[in-house]
Amino acid sequence: MPPESTQQALGYPSLFLLVLIGALVPVVPTGALVSSAAVVAFHQTAPFALALVFVTASLAAFCGDAALYWLGRRGMRSKNGSRWLEAIRARAPEERLAQAQEKLAGHGVTVLVLSRLVPAGRIPVMLACLMADWPLRRFARGNVPACLAWAVTYQLIGILGGSLFPEPWEGVLAAVLLTLLVSTAPGVWRRLQR
Repeated sequence: MPPESTQQALGYPSLFLLVLIGALVPVVPTGALVSSAAVVAFHQTAPFALALVFVTASLAAFCGDAALYWLGRRGMRSKNGSRWLEAIRARAPEERLAQAQEKLAGHGVTVLVLSRLVPAGRIPVMLACLMADWPLRRFARGNVPACLAWAVTYQLIGILGGSLFPEPWEGVLAAVLLTLLVSTAPGVWRRLQR
């Protein structure tokens, strides 16, 4: 098996699992993973490598979000709640939750799509959907374009990093740094405004 085929055989399942875990436990830097995978795919000669990164990342994000939402709905119906619901609530400060509920009531699915692109925006909006008693099917319909937009955004960061440098490791480093910049900039901006 050529080295590129071995990378693909291990890379796509690993990317899927890591993004899935990152959707369930929002501490895994999934954006950086997708950007890095896009850099590597950009430098490969295999046809459809970038398309496979896109499909793998968006499908894993969707499955992880759907599973987390299902666990949250289960916790909402339970008398004692659930650990997953408590974990979701712990990651959604009250002021962000109130904003998410207000925006969700006014704009619906659009807010769900945008929340996937805003760092730390996904969990408060997901919790707002849970509190608004959205059925899983409605959440899933809104989450499809959200996951597609998220995967495209981080893949474009990776393609940019990959196109700037001749060596994949340089592109990966650039993509990770750019991803970190994109994800931390809103929080820094909010702190500076205070």
